[in-house]
Amino acid sequence: MKKILIWLCIVSMLALIPPSGLADRQYFLESDVRRITEKELWEWDRESLSFMFNEIFARHGFTFDVGGKFYNWFNSQPWYINTPKVDDQTAYNRTTNLEWDNYHTIKRVIAQMEASGHPYRKPRGSSLKSWTDYMPPGKWSLSGFSYVSLKGQQNFPVYSAPSASSWRGANGKAQVSTNGAVWAAGWENGWLQVFYETNNGAIRVGYVDGSKIKGGAELYNALSFSFTRARVAAKCALTDDPIKQNTTITTLSSGAAVTYLTTVINQYGQVWDYIETTVNGKTARGYITSGCLDLPTDSVPRSDTGLK
Repeated sequence: MKKILIWLCIVSMLALIPPSGLADRQYFLESDVRRITEKELWEWDRESLSFMFNEIFARHGFTFDVGGKFYNWFNSQPWYINTPKVDDQTAYNRTTNLEWDNYHTIKRVIAQMEASGHPYRKPRGSSLKSWTDYMPPGKWSLSGFSYVSLKGQQNFPVYSAPSASSWRGANGKAQVSTNGAVWAAGWENGWLQVFYETNNGAIRVGYVDGSKIKGGAELYNALSFSFTRARVAAKCALTDDPIKQNTTITTLSSGAAVTYLTTVINQYGQVWDYIETTVNGKTARGYITSGCLDLPTDSVPRSDTGLK
């Protein structure tokens, strides 16, 4: 009996040891338990550092704007999903002195990187580390979206942007049936952003007019996009399916002006920038793969005034 008890204790202890590499994937850097150095930060692209300082506050339940890239990223992390969301000041108050020191180090290096022209997002073929490399494969999904229950026996026209005058897929006939599964991200000017599976097995992301939904939708998130002007850095395809078939809507030429909205991640860890442009003279929204866009620079919005 004694040997059995010893064996059970060993098994229990082994169960508490995380698989190899799991701890490395939980946080970008262990800014909650050790002092990070400027040298190691320079091994990353500049965008990753903005994720790092937001991660400090996310650990304490900081609430991000719905639809923004930080909201999309952190809500895809199990440790954040299980964290009760709190107001900003409460998150700041929970932040330790060590974390504040690391935050200021990150903030200082970001300023140095901006001054030196350090790459904002990791260029293709670069040896830099990037947050885009650290998204492990997950379930069939798109960050920022969740399953929504809608009353059955309804069909809605689907538009690529929140307007009935915007571009519409399937040769202008795109529609979704509530008899099938529908995922939603939130509301924009009375329109619900959704994705669903089409009859040919593809995925379509678009918008439905909320006033047409009988019984409403049990989702109350108001989307908050960047709406920042940007330019296409390399010729790329625009798609409304960043999950399965990546069907091309149109091709964007290098140098084309677009509006950057947010960034999302699919179940394969692929990073997509969500943008707004025009197709055949109509407003259209869709996704282009990471690396195709000269992205707007993230500011460091947190002020030291009134904090630590």
